[in-house]
Amino acid sequence: MTASGAPRTATLRRATSESTVELEVNLDGTGVSEISTSVPFYDHLLTAFAKHSLTDLTVRATGDTHIDAHHTVEDVAIVLGDAIRQALGDKAGITRFGDALVPLDEALVQAVVDISGRPYLVHTGEPAGFEYHLIGGHFTGSLVRHTFEALAFHAGLTVHVRVLEGRDAHHIAEAEYKAFARAFRQAKSLDPLVEGIPSTKGAL
Repeated sequence: MTASGAPRTATLRRATSESTVELEVNLDGTGVSEISTSVPFYDHLLTAFAKHSLTDLTVRATGDTHIDAHHTVEDVAIVLGDAIRQALGDKAGITRFGDALVPLDEALVQAVVDISGRPYLVHTGEPAGFEYHLIGGHFTGSLVRHTFEALAFHAGLTVHVRVLEGRDAHHIAEAEYKAFARAFRQAKSLDPLVEGIPSTKGAL
């Protein structure tokens, strides 16, 4: 619920010649998800995001994955970002800032989120060659950064993600999504001590 009691939910659909995406989000959920993007490792990442951000998320997507996973993955990230921005409403009462440090075996990732209304991404530390690695045979490592770019731009978030340690591509990508999820969970949470918009400008 927003500070005024309105539900923080959104339902969106986006269809292009490359993909069709239907998505529902509830920012005040328990982490329940139903994800089907036709890209299995992306399903895995989005499920982790929902679980660890306590966001209920339903995604049904199809696209030209016979060409490449890129279009479908990017379009889902675009719609998720748009849905998050819509569900946040006027942002009154939110904590606004969140940070997390998340390990996954040998991988360690830090993420910081500011629900600022100003899209910006700083993304560093992935090992050389990560962007070329095929994870699960379908998902290219470069898509991790690309999905954060689309999410940050469309949701209006400032996001910093730093890979501090990591060797296994699967572990690195999953730790990035879990760290982002935990930081976003904190940032979107309602703080009873916050009155109105948490900004000296009076708007986010």
